[in-house]
Amino acid sequence: MTSQELTQQIFKKKSFLCVGLDTDLDRIPTYLLSEEDPVFSFNKAIIDATHKYCVAYKPNIAFYEAIGVKGWKALRKTIDYLHSEYPEIYTIADAKRGDIGNTSRMYAKAFFEDLGFDSVTVAPYMGKDSVEPFLEFTNKHTILLALTSNEGAYDFQTLQTDNEELYKKVIKTSKDWNNSENLMYVVGATKAEYLADIRKIIPENFLLVPGVGAQGGSLEEVCKYGITKNVGLLVNSSRKIIYASDSSNFAEIAGAKAEALQVQMAEELDKL
Repeated sequence: MTSQELTQQIFKKKSFLCVGLDTDLDRIPTYLLSEEDPVFSFNKAIIDATHKYCVAYKPNIAFYEAIGVKGWKALRKTIDYLHSEYPEIYTIADAKRGDIGNTSRMYAKAFFEDLGFDSVTVAPYMGKDSVEPFLEFTNKHTILLALTSNEGAYDFQTLQTDNEELYKKVIKTSKDWNNSENLMYVVGATKAEYLADIRKIIPENFLLVPGVGAQGGSLEEVCKYGITKNVGLLVNSSRKIIYASDSSNFAEIAGAKAEALQVQMAEELDKL
């Protein structure tokens, strides 16, 4: 899916919501554990209840890797289900990969070719030759970790280097990499006030913004500093939606939570 196609979906659905599928066997309704594939059963129910209100899903790959082969099978079934039933949905592999060139190329093939994701999150610490292999793929996006929402982000990302914060240097440097037009960037919602400066560097690129919901980020603040005339935002919510209830009607309640966020997003889009 191209950026233009994603933007079209955003305006069509009046939503820039991304639902995170951080599916944890310890948190899903216990009755699902008797299913042959409880992870996929949970994901399918969440997707069916929320797809009207979002434009993207973001499986956090760690939750699938943690349960081995069964987890990978559930991930494949989830992505295949999205492709077959809801092809208009944008898919993000939240894998946070990043390694030397040959290894990165294999990671890229795994997520883009084998699993068919539209995008993958990548750590930039090892520099351009660890990221450019991901950028070689046509109509695929590489989502670079720029300024994250966790407390430890301040350990490195905001350190001063050559009289500017490191995260700004990372973003500026990445603009010169091959196929940099395929880059998106992760910016945490809890760092919303930084978005104004980030938009001065990358005024048009899409930003994936986690942290709205359980981490306390403000949708209104994110839009105030980060939205563009073409929107340029994917705001992720995971736990607040998918774990809103552990009862038998968990999916219905998740759908209501997603709809509430979509309504807020529609109001922000009407301001453009």
